[in-house]
Amino acid sequence: MRWLDKRYHSLNYELRKLFGKKVIKLSLNGGFTCPNRDGTIGTKGCLFCSDYGSGEFAGNKKLSIKEQIFQQIDLLSDKWRTGKYIAYFQSFTNTYGTIEDLRDKYEQALSVEGVVGLAIATRPDCLSEDILDLLEEFSNKCYLWVELGLQTIHDDTARLIRRGYPLMTFDDALKRLRSRGINVVVHLILGLPKEDYKDMIESVKYVSEEDIQGVKFHLMHILKGTDLYEYYKEHPFSLLSKNEYISIVSDAIEILDPNIVIHRLTGDGAKDMLIAPRWSLNKLGVLSGIDMELKRRNSYQGIKSE
Repeated sequence: MRWLDKRYHSLNYELRKLFGKKVIKLSLNGGFTCPNRDGTIGTKGCLFCSDYGSGEFAGNKKLSIKEQIFQQIDLLSDKWRTGKYIAYFQSFTNTYGTIEDLRDKYEQALSVEGVVGLAIATRPDCLSEDILDLLEEFSNKCYLWVELGLQTIHDDTARLIRRGYPLMTFDDALKRLRSRGINVVVHLILGLPKEDYKDMIESVKYVSEEDIQGVKFHLMHILKGTDLYEYYKEHPFSLLSKNEYISIVSDAIEILDPNIVIHRLTGDGAKDMLIAPRWSLNKLGVLSGIDMELKRRNSYQGIKSE
Protein backbone atom coordinates (compact mmCIF):
# COMPACT_ATOMS: atom_id res chain seq x y z
CA MET A 1 0.00 0.00 0.00
CA ARG A 2 1.13 3.55 -0.71
CA TRP A 3 0.04 6.94 0.54
CA LEU A 4 1.68 9.21 -2.05
CA ASP A 5 5.39 8.41 -1.58
CA LYS A 6 5.02 6.84 1.87
CA ARG A 7 4.27 3.38 3.20
CA TYR A 8 2.15 4.87 5.96
CA HIS A 9 -0.95 7.07 6.17
CA SER A 10 0.71 10.45 6.67
CA LEU A 11 -0.93 13.71 7.70
CA ASN A 12 0.41 15.29 4.51
CA TYR A 13 -1.45 12.68 2.46
CA GLU A 14 -4.67 13.15 4.43
CA LEU A 15 -4.68 16.96 4.18
CA ARG A 16 -3.85 16.91 0.47
CA LYS A 17 -6.74 14.49 -0.05
CA LEU A 18 -9.14 16.79 1.84
CA PHE A 19 -7.98 20.19 0.60
CA GLY A 20 -6.31 19.45 -2.74
CA LYS A 21 -2.94 20.90 -1.74
CA LYS A 22 -0.40 20.97 1.05
CA VAL A 23 -1.71 22.43 4.30
CA ILE A 24 0.67 23.89 6.90
CA LYS A 25 0.23 23.68 10.67
CA LEU A 26 0.90 26.90 12.57
CA SER A 27 1.90 26.28 16.21
CA LEU A 28 0.24 28.72 18.61
CA ASN A 29 0.44 29.57 22.29
CA GLY A 30 -2.99 30.51 23.62
CA GLY A 31 -1.63 31.61 27.00
CA PHE A 32 -3.29 28.73 28.83
CA THR A 33 -1.97 26.84 31.83
CA CYS A 34 -2.69 23.29 33.00
CA PRO A 35 -4.45 21.68 35.99
CA ASN A 36 -1.23 19.74 36.53
CA ARG A 37 0.55 23.05 37.13
CA ASP A 38 -1.91 25.41 38.79
CA GLY A 39 -2.49 23.17 41.81
CA THR A 40 -5.78 21.60 40.71
CA ILE A 41 -4.04 18.24 40.15
CA GLY A 42 -0.39 19.12 40.69
CA THR A 43 2.08 21.99 40.57
CA LYS A 44 5.03 20.63 38.60
CA GLY A 45 3.36 19.33 35.45
CA CYS A 46 4.26 16.09 33.74
CA LEU A 47 7.79 14.87 34.43
CA PHE A 48 8.96 15.57 30.86
CA CYS A 49 7.16 18.88 30.34
CA SER A 50 9.21 22.05 29.92
CA ASP A 51 8.25 25.61 30.82
CA TYR A 52 6.89 25.88 27.29
CA GLY A 53 4.24 23.22 27.90
CA SER A 54 5.44 21.04 25.00
CA GLY A 55 5.26 24.08 22.75
CA GLU A 56 8.95 24.91 22.29
CA PHE A 57 8.29 25.92 18.69
CA ALA A 58 4.93 27.63 19.27
CA GLY A 59 4.22 31.34 18.91
CA ASN A 60 4.78 34.05 21.51
CA LYS A 61 1.92 34.15 24.04
CA LYS A 62 2.39 37.91 24.41
CA LEU A 63 1.01 38.29 20.89
CA SER A 64 -2.64 37.86 19.96
CA ILE A 65 -3.68 34.68 18.17
CA LYS A 66 -3.96 36.60 14.89
CA GLU A 67 -0.52 38.15 15.34
CA GLN A 68 1.00 34.75 16.07
CA ILE A 69 -0.59 33.32 12.93
CA PHE A 70 0.74 36.13 10.74
CA GLN A 71 4.19 35.76 12.32
CA GLN A 72 4.20 31.97 11.78
CA ILE A 73 3.09 32.36 8.16
CA ASP A 74 5.89 34.87 7.61
CA LEU A 75 8.47 32.56 9.19
CA LEU A 76 7.41 29.66 6.99
CA SER A 77 6.88 31.64 3.79
CA ASP A 78 10.33 30.94 2.37
CA LYS A 79 9.72 27.20 2.63
CA TRP A 80 5.97 26.94 2.02
CA ARG A 81 3.53 29.21 0.21
CA THR A 82 0.33 27.20 0.17
CA GLY A 83 -2.35 29.59 1.38
CA LYS A 84 -4.01 26.94 3.56
CA TYR A 85 -3.30 26.47 7.24
CA ILE A 86 -4.30 24.57 10.38
CA ALA A 87 -4.18 26.70 13.54
CA TYR A 88 -2.56 24.40 16.11
CA PHE A 89 -3.18 25.36 19.73
CA GLN A 90 -0.17 23.50 21.10
CA SER A 91 1.20 24.83 24.39
CA PHE A 92 -0.19 23.48 27.66
CA THR A 93 -3.92 22.61 27.91
CA ASN A 94 -5.98 24.37 25.26
CA THR A 95 -9.45 23.64 26.64
CA TYR A 96 -8.51 24.84 30.13
CA GLY A 97 -10.24 28.21 30.28
CA THR A 98 -13.61 29.91 30.19
CA ILE A 99 -15.95 29.23 27.32
CA GLU A 100 -15.80 32.90 26.38
CA ASP A 101 -11.99 32.97 26.22
CA LEU A 102 -11.77 29.71 24.30
CA ARG A 103 -14.41 30.81 21.81
CA ASP A 104 -12.64 34.13 21.26
CA LYS A 105 -9.26 32.52 20.57
CA TYR A 106 -10.63 29.80 18.31
CA GLU A 107 -12.63 32.41 16.36
CA GLN A 108 -9.59 34.67 16.05
CA ALA A 109 -7.73 31.82 14.41
CA LEU A 110 -10.51 30.97 11.98
CA SER A 111 -10.97 34.63 11.03
CA VAL A 112 -7.57 34.69 9.32
CA GLU A 113 -7.78 34.09 5.58
CA GLY A 114 -6.50 30.65 4.64
CA VAL A 115 -7.03 29.02 8.04
CA VAL A 116 -9.14 25.98 7.21
CA GLY A 117 -9.06 24.14 10.52
CA LEU A 118 -8.15 23.90 14.18
CA ALA A 119 -5.99 21.41 16.08
CA ILE A 120 -6.48 21.62 19.84
CA ALA A 121 -4.10 19.90 22.25
CA THR A 122 -5.58 19.13 25.65
CA ARG A 123 -6.01 16.60 28.47
CA PRO A 124 -8.79 14.02 28.79
CA ASP A 125 -9.72 15.46 32.19
CA CYS A 126 -10.33 18.95 30.77
CA LEU A 127 -13.38 18.21 28.66
CA SER A 128 -16.55 19.27 30.46
CA GLU A 129 -19.89 19.09 28.69
CA ASP A 130 -19.75 22.84 28.00
CA ILE A 131 -16.31 22.43 26.43
CA LEU A 132 -17.55 19.51 24.35
CA ASP A 133 -20.49 21.62 23.17
CA LEU A 134 -18.03 24.30 22.06
CA LEU A 135 -15.73 21.84 20.29
CA GLU A 136 -18.69 20.25 18.52
CA GLU A 137 -19.84 23.68 17.38
CA PHE A 138 -16.44 24.43 15.83
CA SER A 139 -16.10 20.94 14.35
CA ASN A 140 -19.33 21.58 12.46
CA LYS A 141 -17.93 24.68 10.76
CA CYS A 142 -14.28 23.75 10.11
CA TYR A 143 -11.89 20.82 9.98
CA LEU A 144 -11.01 20.12 13.61
CA TRP A 145 -9.22 17.53 15.67
CA VAL A 146 -8.52 17.27 19.41
CA GLU A 147 -5.18 15.92 20.62
CA LEU A 148 -5.03 13.89 23.83
CA GLY A 149 -1.71 13.33 25.57
CA LEU A 150 -2.07 9.70 26.58
CA GLN A 151 1.66 8.82 26.25
CA THR A 152 1.19 5.27 27.64
CA ILE A 153 -1.63 2.92 28.62
CA HIS A 154 0.31 1.67 31.66
CA ASP A 155 -0.83 3.32 34.89
CA ASP A 156 2.47 2.61 36.70
CA THR A 157 4.33 4.62 34.06
CA ALA A 158 1.61 7.28 34.09
CA ARG A 159 2.17 7.79 37.82
CA LEU A 160 5.94 7.95 37.30
CA ILE A 161 5.62 10.67 34.67
CA ARG A 162 2.96 12.48 36.75
CA ARG A 163 0.35 12.37 34.00
CA GLY A 164 -2.35 12.98 36.57
CA TYR A 165 -5.16 10.74 35.37
CA PRO A 166 -5.82 6.98 34.95
CA LEU A 167 -6.45 5.19 31.66
CA MET A 168 -10.19 5.07 32.32
CA THR A 169 -10.29 8.88 32.12
CA PHE A 170 -8.83 8.73 28.62
CA ASP A 171 -11.32 6.02 27.61
CA ASP A 172 -14.25 8.11 28.84
CA ALA A 173 -13.04 11.29 27.13
CA LEU A 174 -12.53 9.45 23.85
CA LYS A 175 -16.07 8.05 23.92
CA ARG A 176 -17.54 11.46 24.70
CA LEU A 177 -15.60 13.17 21.93
CA ARG A 178 -16.46 10.53 19.36
CA SER A 179 -20.14 10.55 20.33
CA ARG A 180 -20.14 14.11 19.00
CA GLY A 181 -18.22 13.24 15.85
CA ILE A 182 -15.05 15.03 16.96
CA ASN A 183 -11.80 13.68 15.51
CA VAL A 184 -9.22 12.53 18.06
CA VAL A 185 -5.44 12.31 17.76
CA VAL A 186 -3.53 10.44 20.48
CA HIS A 187 0.05 11.10 21.63
CA LEU A 188 2.30 8.16 22.55
CA ILE A 189 5.87 8.36 23.86
CA LEU A 190 8.26 5.55 22.97
CA GLY A 191 11.15 4.90 25.35
CA LEU A 192 9.57 6.05 28.61
CA PRO A 193 11.57 5.13 31.74
CA LYS A 194 10.97 1.57 32.95
CA GLU A 195 9.02 0.61 29.82
CA ASP A 196 10.28 -2.20 27.60
CA TYR A 197 9.43 -3.16 24.03
CA LYS A 198 6.36 -5.14 25.11
CA ASP A 199 4.97 -2.16 27.05
CA MET A 200 5.37 0.18 24.10
CA ILE A 201 3.76 -2.19 21.61
CA GLU A 202 0.85 -2.79 24.00
CA SER A 203 0.13 0.95 23.99
CA VAL A 204 0.20 1.04 20.19
CA LYS A 205 -2.11 -1.97 19.91
CA TYR A 206 -4.51 -0.46 22.42
CA VAL A 207 -4.99 2.83 20.60
CA SER A 208 -5.07 1.10 17.21
CA GLU A 209 -8.16 -0.80 18.32
CA GLU A 210 -9.88 2.35 19.60
CA ASP A 211 -12.01 4.78 17.59
CA ILE A 212 -9.24 7.30 16.98
CA GLN A 213 -8.43 9.19 13.80
CA GLY A 214 -4.77 9.99 14.31
CA VAL A 215 -1.65 9.25 16.34
CA LYS A 216 1.59 11.03 17.17
CA PHE A 217 4.68 9.02 18.06
CA HIS A 218 7.25 10.81 20.19
CA LEU A 219 10.77 9.79 21.11
CA MET A 220 11.51 10.03 24.83
CA HIS A 221 14.00 12.88 24.94
CA ILE A 222 15.38 14.87 27.85
CA LEU A 223 15.29 18.66 27.94
CA LYS A 224 17.10 21.08 30.22
CA GLY A 225 14.93 22.61 32.90
CA THR A 226 12.55 19.65 33.17
CA ASP A 227 12.06 17.41 36.18
CA LEU A 228 12.82 14.50 33.84
CA TYR A 229 16.38 15.86 33.55
CA GLU A 230 16.76 15.78 37.33
CA TYR A 231 15.24 12.29 37.46
CA TYR A 232 17.62 11.12 34.74
CA LYS A 233 20.64 12.37 36.70
CA GLU A 234 19.49 10.59 39.86
CA HIS A 235 18.04 7.48 38.21
CA PRO A 236 19.80 6.98 34.86
CA PHE A 237 17.76 4.92 32.44
CA SER A 238 18.55 3.59 29.00
CA LEU A 239 17.54 5.84 26.10
CA LEU A 240 16.70 4.36 22.74
CA SER A 241 19.38 4.39 20.07
CA LYS A 242 18.52 5.64 16.61
CA ASN A 243 18.37 2.12 15.20
CA GLU A 244 16.24 0.89 18.11
CA TYR A 245 13.80 3.73 17.66
CA ILE A 246 13.52 3.20 13.90
CA SER A 247 12.86 -0.50 14.46
CA ILE A 248 10.19 0.08 17.13
CA VAL A 249 8.40 2.75 15.10
CA SER A 250 8.42 0.48 12.06
CA ASP A 251 6.90 -2.32 14.18
CA ALA A 252 4.29 0.14 15.46
CA ILE A 253 3.39 1.21 11.92
CA GLU A 254 2.89 -2.41 10.90
CA ILE A 255 0.28 -3.05 13.62
CA LEU A 256 -1.49 0.31 13.31
CA ASP A 257 -4.89 0.40 11.62
CA PRO A 258 -4.28 1.84 8.11
CA ASN A 259 -7.20 4.26 8.51
CA ILE A 260 -5.43 6.02 11.39
CA VAL A 261 -3.49 9.08 10.23
CA ILE A 262 0.10 9.32 11.47
CA HIS A 263 0.65 12.95 12.42
CA ARG A 264 4.19 12.53 13.75
CA LEU A 265 6.90 9.87 13.79
CA THR A 266 9.48 11.45 16.09
CA GLY A 267 9.84 14.25 18.63
CA ASP A 268 11.26 17.72 18.18
CA GLY A 269 13.64 18.85 20.93
CA ALA A 270 14.96 22.40 20.71
CA LYS A 271 18.72 22.21 20.02
CA ASP A 272 19.71 24.50 22.89
CA MET A 273 17.53 22.59 25.37
CA LEU A 274 18.15 18.99 24.32
CA ILE A 275 20.30 16.87 26.63
CA ALA A 276 19.76 13.47 25.02
CA PRO A 277 19.57 11.66 22.71
CA ARG A 278 21.41 14.10 20.48
CA TRP A 279 20.91 11.92 17.39
CA SER A 280 17.26 13.01 17.43
CA LEU A 281 18.29 16.46 16.18
CA ASN A 282 18.66 14.93 12.72
CA LYS A 283 14.93 14.57 12.22
CA LEU A 284 15.18 14.04 8.47
CA GLY A 285 17.68 11.25 9.08
CA VAL A 286 15.25 9.50 11.43
CA LEU A 287 12.34 9.83 9.00
CA SER A 288 14.48 8.59 6.12
CA GLY A 289 15.60 5.69 8.29
CA ILE A 290 11.98 4.69 8.92
CA ASP A 291 11.21 4.91 5.19
CA MET A 292 14.21 2.73 4.38
CA GLU A 293 13.37 0.18 7.06
CA LEU A 294 9.80 -0.22 5.80
CA LYS A 295 11.14 -0.58 2.26
CA ARG A 296 13.71 -3.15 3.42
CA ARG A 297 10.92 -5.16 5.03
CA ASN A 298 8.65 -4.63 2.02
CA SER A 299 6.14 -3.52 4.64
CA TYR A 300 3.50 -0.83 5.21
CA GLN A 301 1.01 0.49 7.75
CA GLY A 302 -1.49 -2.11 8.92
CA ILE A 303 0.16 -5.15 7.39
CA LYS A 304 -0.07 -6.87 10.79
CA SER A 305 -3.19 -5.11 12.10
CA GLU A 306 -5.75 -7.74 11.13
